[in-house]
Amino acid sequence: MRDRDAAMAAIRSVYRITGRINTGTTLAETLQLIVDAVVDGTGFAVAVVNYLHPEGEYEAIALAGSEEARATLLGTRYPAAELDAYLGRTEAWGQLRYLPHERHSDHIHSWVPETVPGIEDVPEEERWHPLDALFAPLRAPDGELVGILGVDLPTDGRRPGPLQRELLEMLAAQAGIAINNANLVEALQRERRHLAASEEAFRLAFTGAGTGMCMLGLAGATQARMTRVNPALCELLGRSEAELLELRVAELLHPDDLDMARLAFAAATTGKGTQVRDYEVRCVRGDGTVIWVATTLSIVDGPPAFGILQVQDITERKAAEADLVRRASRDPLTGLANRDALAAPLAAAVRRARSGRGTGALLFCDLDDFKSVNDTLGHDAGDAVLVAVAQRLCALVRPGDTVARLGGDEFVVLAADLPGTDAAGLAALVDRVERAVSAPVVHDGHVLRVRVSVGAAVIDDTVLDAGAALRLADRAMYQVKGARHRRGMTDRVTAHGERSGAPGGIPLLWLAES
Repeated sequence: MRDRDAAMAAIRSVYRITGRINTGTTLAETLQLIVDAVVDGTGFAVAVVNYLHPEGEYEAIALAGSEEARATLLGTRYPAAELDAYLGRTEAWGQLRYLPHERHSDHIHSWVPETVPGIEDVPEEERWHPLDALFAPLRAPDGELVGILGVDLPTDGRRPGPLQRELLEMLAAQAGIAINNANLVEALQRERRHLAASEEAFRLAFTGAGTGMCMLGLAGATQARMTRVNPALCELLGRSEAELLELRVAELLHPDDLDMARLAFAAATTGKGTQVRDYEVRCVRGDGTVIWVATTLSIVDGPPAFGILQVQDITERKAAEADLVRRASRDPLTGLANRDALAAPLAAAVRRARSGRGTGALLFCDLDDFKSVNDTLGHDAGDAVLVAVAQRLCALVRPGDTVARLGGDEFVVLAADLPGTDAAGLAALVDRVERAVSAPVVHDGHVLRVRVSVGAAVIDDTVLDAGAALRLADRAMYQVKGARHRRGMTDRVTAHGERSGAPGGIPLLWLAES
């Protein structure tokens, strides 16, 4: 639950921060928004941006989190070769660069905290040392380096783990885009001041921008049509300039995003004065492939009023976010749904049953001999058994059913739809589960066998909620386990058809929990 909540909070933080860092009206303001966002949303107490000037010199322009660090570093300039040599001592952590304290050098001006708060309870090998440093290169959409983001003092006192690193990488990618956009805006502003907003200056900046850009008509025959596009946008959308100028913007969008886009466009074009709105939508390229894009629409008063749309491909970022959600809801060993991911389909099954639209069943499965496998052959063998059990359970269920691992050697099978209250059908499912799990598992030359105690609870209109269904199945499982213990742990994987009572010897709980 904690890992999933952390991942979801992290994703929400990325969305919130990405929008915030693109609201700066100047380069300096954008850089400060970036470091403020890093300190606010990634778990580091200090952040600094060393901006790379065109003449090849870094300058510490923005810093957040420490007044002492601000007084020490702000305004410091480093020759590019000097800082690049310093970064050459780092270790590659994906797109990040980590400098362990053993490699720290005093040859470059830096700020070193006296202590790292909160490390007293952190194991020595996981602690963040005062001389440790972590850097994220900031790159424009065309890959050009525009600065270096440095972070320090993780708030939990630990060296950052994979999730925290991935968040920092994602934010650094968006920061590079924001800096590039700020550079473009400032370049256009300088040209406007110097050349009285000449069309030629705008054309050069517009055409040469690495970000996809277009001008949009807001009224008359040109409403919601592109009146000018740059080469980067043609490449991003896989269409020629002539083709884009013939199409309405709506014709480029994924059908599922059309209604949202129309509402967003209407909201952006309402009112007076310059307005900036950020949106994320899916576009259909010329070859039919679908991509996610982040768009920034700026409305400029006329006459005539027009819009400037900046478009950035964020397909990889969306895939990374989806992967974070998937990992947060899946058991890392077996790939099954975890306890949190089980909650939604189980609640849906209860609602369906209570509304009289069908009866489901919940099987609580606990492996009986699993501890002896771990104790005798080690956790590798135990993991092999768990993976095999997961695969076998998945092979037994229908596409609409759910198999989850609750933890340890506990599994759950949710059959969302049973034919009426067919006890024989449910008992047959229990029997198949028992037989499948008890089949031998071959691992590292050993033949491993485990048995399973299965508690079955019917989900009908008497079950109050998902928690009640889970408790019923859990209670039934312990009844099975107790009965097996009283029989001297005799083998239950034979002679199923000869037992009296419910098939498989499994007590079926048909009534809601009292």
